[in-house]
Amino acid sequence: MDRLSTLLTHFGVSAGTFHSGAFCGTTGFDGHQTSGHLHLLQAGELSLKLADERNIQLNKPTLIFFPRPYRHRLLAPETSGTQLVCASLTFDGGAGNALAAALPDYLILELDELPTMAGTLDWLFNEAFGGICGREAMMDRLFEVLVIQLLRHILTSRDQSPGMMAGLADPRLARSLSLMHDSPGKAWTVAELSAAANMSRASFAEHFRLVVGQTPVDYLVSWRISLTQKRLREGKSIALIADEVGYESPSALARAFRRKTGVSPRQWLQGGKHQPGLVE
Repeated sequence: MDRLSTLLTHFGVSAGTFHSGAFCGTTGFDGHQTSGHLHLLQAGELSLKLADERNIQLNKPTLIFFPRPYRHRLLAPETSGTQLVCASLTFDGGAGNALAAALPDYLILELDELPTMAGTLDWLFNEAFGGICGREAMMDRLFEVLVIQLLRHILTSRDQSPGMMAGLADPRLARSLSLMHDSPGKAWTVAELSAAANMSRASFAEHFRLVVGQTPVDYLVSWRISLTQKRLREGKSIALIADEVGYESPSALARAFRRKTGVSPRQWLQGGKHQPGLVE
């Protein structure tokens, strides 16, 4: 069972490096962009001001991850010797897609806390400061690898808020969630999902609700609607999408879509593309 590959197939990430090297002065991100950001402090000192006005002083090599647009500011004095590598992150379908929406607003992790990522980080820093041809293309790909490794790290964390990632990190629920992710068009029952988790139906339903924050049935509907939103962005017809995500007709899908989002698929496509995702 691969908890991440299906998610990344539907909601993959692409990176675009926009800074590598010495950094001084102030750079702000207003949170209105369509992308997230990943900053790597390789050396020196950095002041990070967050949207809640907290000011965090960083003086060790550190990874700063914003999966969605989030207001923040970076500041370093000229004498700090700060070396910074930064990339924008765009998840397929925009900031409201199911994977990005399931992640925390930000992560701030010292690189020493990430031993499994050491090889990728060393490679990325060598590219960033080495001046080799093709470096930007290579760095973009390495940033994408870092995001996958970060997702692995999140799944091993014990400190999880209720949501999709908490469910995937739970050894009893991961298989049931993966089954829904892999086959959204199937009419999954609680009995089938609880059997996959090797739990009784009552225990499974209660544990699922506590860990994921939704009932299994509600989660399946939310996952289907998240996929529908992605397919609509790709230009697919509601008739084709309905068959893929398990609804007997386009009108049945449209009714479920309205119940979850408050608008019709057409209205959402025309004016609501940047609404938050449904699977959290």
